[in-house]
Amino acid sequence: MDGDTVLLAQDGPVLTVTIDRPRRKNAIDGPTWSALRKALEHAAAEDSVRAVVVTGAGGDFCAGADLSGDRGSQHPLHRMHGINDIALALYELPKPVVAKVRGVAVGAGWNLALGCDLVVSTPDARFSQIFAKRGLSLDFGGSWLLPRIVGMQQAKRLALLGEIIGAKEALELGLVTWIKEDHELDEFVADIAGRLAQGPPIAMAQSKDMLHAGSHQSFREALENEARAQTINFATADGPAAREAFVNKTEAVFTGEWMVR
Repeated sequence: MDGDTVLLAQDGPVLTVTIDRPRRKNAIDGPTWSALRKALEHAAAEDSVRAVVVTGAGGDFCAGADLSGDRGSQHPLHRMHGINDIALALYELPKPVVAKVRGVAVGAGWNLALGCDLVVSTPDARFSQIFAKRGLSLDFGGSWLLPRIVGMQQAKRLALLGEIIGAKEALELGLVTWIKEDHELDEFVADIAGRLAQGPPIAMAQSKDMLHAGSHQSFREALENEARAQTINFATADGPAAREAFVNKTEAVFTGEWMVR
């Protein structure tokens, strides 16, 4: 997507999505929302993409929505519905997604990271649900994601005070998965994404979907979903590939190929 404010770079099965507005700390304006939507649609549809990394250019992750530009004549509710569709596309992406965070991740930018499956940050990264300080309420999924990760009281604290927290506290709250020094970050994320990309794609997509659904299902419903998912997995080449690799003491090559003819 040359010329866009969202850059795509694919290295083997790993697609890196970079928000490229460093002078605005990668704050997302209208064209950037549109480009981000297209990037996520591409990631979902492209079979050669097995894992995704989301990051920002120039030393920051994302400063949230850019409130300084022209918002056009579209009704705000319609505009928010469009942004919601992007949050949903990220959350439901049937491939593992890793957020690579340097610098600031605030407002919708932080929720962009939380919508990913794993979050890796540098020690000096800074996070804030800054909405209240801008006269706004949570968006881009924050009202749903936060209490499920940190519990209701901590979610209220982060949302209502809008305070800035560091990477260490974010890690303690479960909002960051790993902290790595800046010089280690790129290599560490590349390794994690590469390992995810080598996993069984159908099985991993189903696990991701079931973990999401489990937050509002009964135990009985979750067990039934697990049974259906395993039945689908049994019809792929990945189970036999794993068993053969175990016997031969080699690494399995997972393709997700459907075996039933």
